[in-house]
Amino acid sequence: MRGVFVTGTGTEVGKTVIAAAVARTRAAAGERVAVFKPAVSGLHDCAAAGIEPDHELLRRAAGSEQGDDDIAPYRYGPPVSPHLGAELAGESIEPARLREAAAAAAAGADFLVCEGVGGLLVPLTLGYLLRDLARDLALPVVIAAPPGLGTINHTLLTVEAARGVGLDVAGVVLTPWPAEPSAVERSNRETIAALGTVSVRTFERVEVREPAGWPPLSPVA
Repeated sequence: MRGVFVTGTGTEVGKTVIAAAVARTRAAAGERVAVFKPAVSGLHDCAAAGIEPDHELLRRAAGSEQGDDDIAPYRYGPPVSPHLGAELAGESIEPARLREAAAAAAAGADFLVCEGVGGLLVPLTLGYLLRDLARDLALPVVIAAPPGLGTINHTLLTVEAARGVGLDVAGVVLTPWPAEPSAVERSNRETIAALGTVSVRTFERVEVREPAGWPPLSPVA
């Protein structure tokens, strides 16, 4: 399986934008890109606010014709952890179904962009974490993180959590990176790179509704 697994240091840290940017970059280079997200929650809030759900943005950025079930096998209305969303819906998330769906998506593409949910230790079930899925898919990991105060600790913990189970951390992307970064933001970038022995890139704030205008982002070969 050729692709990348995009995770983050938590929620609302730019995972979807980074995953979509990678997908858009690969598609613009002429590759057939498939996208995958094991579970999506918060659909009720998206509908109320008129916001495009994560799986729909990923599909549009990749220029994919995948169906909703192909991209996100489990989708929930409340903005909760996947395991709780499944419980509230009266079902359970099946790891085998996720692995099979990801493999099916990858089989029809040159490159697979998988976006996680929350951080690496978010449970899909109480016995199967996002990190377990990333390990099963054996994809290099890209970590999305905010550039400001507190990000050093959260990012390095995520790097350690990934490497602790043998995952390859392809890089960290700090976003949204300001046009004029502060001393703290510049120091955070340098410190994460040095202490984590990891490539750190930056990605500017973009208009989420217009992927065609985004700058390219290709953190892995």
